[in-house]
Amino acid sequence: MKEEKKLRWYNVALIAFVSVWGLGNVVNNYATQGISVITSWILIMLLYFVPYALIVGQLGSTFKDGNGGVSTWIKETTTKKLAYYAAWTYWVVHIPYLAQKPQGILIALGWAFKQNGNLVNDTPALTVSLISLVIFLIFLWVSSKGLTTLKRIGSIAGMAMFVMSLLFILLAVTAPALRGASFATPNMGDIKTYLPTFNFAYFTTISMLVFAVGGAEKISPYVNNTKNPSKEFPKGMLALAAMVAVCALLGSFAMGMLFDSNNIPDDLMANGAYDAFQRLGAYYGVGNFFMILYAIANTMAQISALAFSIDAPLKILLGDADEEYIPRKLAKLNSKGTPVNGYAMTGILVSILIIVPAIGIGSMNDLYKWLLNLNAVVMPLRYLWVFFAYMMLNKLHKNFSSEYKFVKNHKIGYVIGAWCFLFTAFACILGMVPKIDYAADPKAWVFQFTLNIITPIIFIALGMILPAIAKKEVAKKA
Repeated sequence: MKEEKKLRWYNVALIAFVSVWGLGNVVNNYATQGISVITSWILIMLLYFVPYALIVGQLGSTFKDGNGGVSTWIKETTTKKLAYYAAWTYWVVHIPYLAQKPQGILIALGWAFKQNGNLVNDTPALTVSLISLVIFLIFLWVSSKGLTTLKRIGSIAGMAMFVMSLLFILLAVTAPALRGASFATPNMGDIKTYLPTFNFAYFTTISMLVFAVGGAEKISPYVNNTKNPSKEFPKGMLALAAMVAVCALLGSFAMGMLFDSNNIPDDLMANGAYDAFQRLGAYYGVGNFFMILYAIANTMAQISALAFSIDAPLKILLGDADEEYIPRKLAKLNSKGTPVNGYAMTGILVSILIIVPAIGIGSMNDLYKWLLNLNAVVMPLRYLWVFFAYMMLNKLHKNFSSEYKFVKNHKIGYVIGAWCFLFTAFACILGMVPKIDYAADPKAWVFQFTLNIITPIIFIALGMILPAIAKKEVAKKA
C-alpha cells in the first residue's frame, strides 16, 4: 500500500480541526447569544455539522480525481453552467471576507502595541476604512508577486492560533480552582441559564453558527488518502465533530466565566479574544503576556489569510475557466502567471465594500460587527452547492461509485442533503436582519438591512454578467 494511503482517522481529524476551527468562532457566537450558545452548539453539531462533514466525505470520495472542488462536483452531477456559478459563488463570497481582514490586522496591531481596545471604540469608521483600503491594496500587489513566504508565515501563525485557542480553554477553565477566579455570569450551575429563548431574534443569529462550522469541503482531498476510507474517514469526521463540540462547549463556558452573559460588552466581537487573554494574564500574574502572544499570532494569521484569500479563490474561478462563461480578458495571465484583470476586479469590488458602508456606519466597532455579520450571511452560500451536489449525487447514484458512503439509502441521502440545503438557506436569509436595535437607531438599522440585501443581489448579478460578455466574445470569434 502506498504511503499516501496510510492516513489514519486521527490524522484526518487533526488536519480538519486546524483548518475548520478557531477561537473567533467561540467569541463571535458568545457575543450574539451569551451563555445559552452552549445549547445552540449541541444542536448545530448534531443536526448540521456531523451530516455536513460526512456528506463532504462521500463527495470527495466519489470525485477523487477532480481538481475544482465543489465546482467539479456540480459539473459532474449537473451542467457546466451550474459549475460556473458554483465556482463564482466560491470566489465572490470572499469579497466581504477580504474587506474585513485589514480591520482585523489593525485591531491586532492596536492590542499588540497599545495593549487595549481603544482603536475599535475611538476611531471613526471612515478613517479606519481608508487605512484598511491602503492595507488591502498593498497586499493585493504583494499577492500578485507570489505567496511562498506568506504561506509559510500563515502555516506557523495558524498552528500558533490553534495552540492559543486550546490554551485559552485550559487557562480559563482551571482559573477558578487554581487562582480563585469568580464567575462573571451568575447562576452558571443552573441548567436554565443555558437554555436559549427560541424567538425571532434567536433565529437571526443561526447564520453565525453555520459560518463557524462551515468549510468542511476543504478536507475532501483526504478521503482517499486514508487507510480504509469506508471506515477511517467517517470515524475521523466523528472525531472532528467531537473535538469541535468540546472546544465550542468549553470555550463558551470559559467566556461565561470571563464575561457576564447578561451584560455582554458591545465590542466583544472585535476585542473579546484579546480582552479575555488580558484577563487571564491578570489571573495568573503574567500581565499582558498571553494577550501580546495572541495579538502577534493573530496579526500574522490575518496577514497571510488576506494575501492567500486574494489569490486562491480567484485561481479556483479562473484556473479551469470555460470561455463560454468567463471572458478571456478576465482569465488572461501576465508573464508571471498572474490574472491581472481578475486581480483588478477583486480590487474594485473589495474597495467599494470597504468604503461605501463607512458612509452610513459611524463607528469602527459597528462597522466591524456589520462586516462580520455580512460574512455570516454570504459565506455559507457556497455550502449550498455542496448540499445540492449531494442531492444530485443521490438522484444519479447509478452513474457514480465511491469507496465511502454516508448513507446507503439514496432516498434518505437526498432528504439529508435537502435538509442541510434548506437549513443553510434559512440561516442566511434570517441572518440578513441587523443585530442592532431598530428603536435605538432606525436609520442605521435600515442602512445595514439594505446593504445586507443588496450585496448578495449585486454578487449574483455580476455572476450573470460575465457569461453574457463571454458569449459575445465567442460570437465575435466565430
